[in-house]
Amino acid sequence: MSFRRLAIRARRGVCIGVLPLALLLPAGTAHASFATDAPEPTAALCGSTAPGFAQCFVRLGPRPAQRGAQTAAAAGYGPADLQSAYKLPSDRGIGQVIAVIDAMDDPDAESDLAQYRSTFGLPAGTTANGCFRKVNQQGQTGPFSPSDQGWSLEVSLDLDMVSAACALCSILLVEASTSHISDLSAAVDTAAQLGAAAISNSYGVTEFDGMSFYAPHFKHKGTTILAASGDSGYGTAQFPASLSSVISIGGTTLVRSNTLRGWTEKAWAGSGSGCSGSVAKPSWQTDASCPNRTVADLAASADPARGMAVYDTNISSGFEGLEPGWITLGGTSASAPLVAGIVGVAGNGKAMTPRFPYLHPRTFYDIKSGSNGSCGGGYLCTAGTGYDGPTGLGTPHGYGGL
Repeated sequence: MSFRRLAIRARRGVCIGVLPLALLLPAGTAHASFATDAPEPTAALCGSTAPGFAQCFVRLGPRPAQRGAQTAAAAGYGPADLQSAYKLPSDRGIGQVIAVIDAMDDPDAESDLAQYRSTFGLPAGTTANGCFRKVNQQGQTGPFSPSDQGWSLEVSLDLDMVSAACALCSILLVEASTSHISDLSAAVDTAAQLGAAAISNSYGVTEFDGMSFYAPHFKHKGTTILAASGDSGYGTAQFPASLSSVISIGGTTLVRSNTLRGWTEKAWAGSGSGCSGSVAKPSWQTDASCPNRTVADLAASADPARGMAVYDTNISSGFEGLEPGWITLGGTSASAPLVAGIVGVAGNGKAMTPRFPYLHPRTFYDIKSGSNGSCGGGYLCTAGTGYDGPTGLGTPHGYGGL
C-alpha cells in the first residue's frame, strides 16, 4: 500500500498522522450491506417539541445483527464508501476547522471519535494533537450541561461524517447548554469566533414568528454555515435551513450500482423541502413556483435505511432498541456535516457564499428521480433535471462547487 506521510506540527489544530491514499475498510470486511428489515421512520431522537426548542434530525437505520469492529463497515457506509460515491480525495483539508453545533454534553465524544477513526484507518483526531476540540457555547472547555443520549447520537454522527469526508480537517464541537434556539445560536457565534471555516447545524425548528431575531447569528463573514433541511419531507420550511445566509442540505438514497460512477442516487422520501413563509428569495435562486426562499440547496446521502456506520457509547443498553457501540444512522443530520466536511476538502469555506454553488451547477450530480411528498408532481417535492426542492442543485461530484 502507498502512504502519504504527513510531517506536520500540531499547533493551531493541524492534524498529524499517516493517511492511506485510499481509505481502507477494516480487515476482513466487505462493502457496506444493508438489512431488509430497516425500522419504520422514527421521531426525532433529541430535542424538545416545546416552542423555541430545536429537534435534531438523526434517524435510526437497520440494527446490526452482531457487534464489533467488523460490523462497522458491514452495517453502514464508512469513509471509503462516501469518498468513492462523491469522488473525494483523501489528502486535502489540512488546516481547515470544521465546526459542528449540538446541544447538551456528550462526555464520550472524543473517545468515540477515536474508535471510529481508528477502525477506518483515519489519522487520530484528538485534543492532544490539535485535531479535535470540544467547548461549551461560551467557548470554554467546561462546564458542560448534563448528558443527553439522543443528542449524543447526533454528536457522534456529526463528528464521524466530517471525519469521513475530510480526515485531515480539524473538528470543533460546540455544545449548546440546551436545545433552545437561543443557545444554539450562541454556539454558532462561538464557532465563528473560534475560526471555523464551515459550521454544520443538524437540527431545526419549524419556521416561527420572531425568527428574524435569530437570523444574524447564522451569518458570519468568513464562515460558511450549513443546515440540515429536515427529515419530514415536503412541507413547512425549517429554521435555520430556510435562511438565505445558510446552505441548506437535503438528503438522498445512495446505492451501489454497475454504472460508471459506481453509485446511483434518488431523492430520499424524508428529505426536507419547502417554500419559506417569510424569508425573501435570494437573487441566485430563480425557481418559479416559490416566491420566497426555497429549501434545499444541495443534498447528500441521508436515507437511514442505507445509513452511516457510527460509533457511540454514551447510550444505555436498550435505548431506542440500541446497544452502545456501532450503530447505523441517517437523516439530514448525516448529509449536512458530510457536505461541511467537503467544504473543508475544498478549502474555500472562508471565502464561499451561499451563492457560490449556484454559479457552478455542473460540479454536482443532478439527482433526477425520487420524491419526498405530494405537490402535484412539481419540482418542490419531486426530483428532476436541474434544480428541485428535495435535492437542490444535486450532490457533490468532487469539491469544485464548494
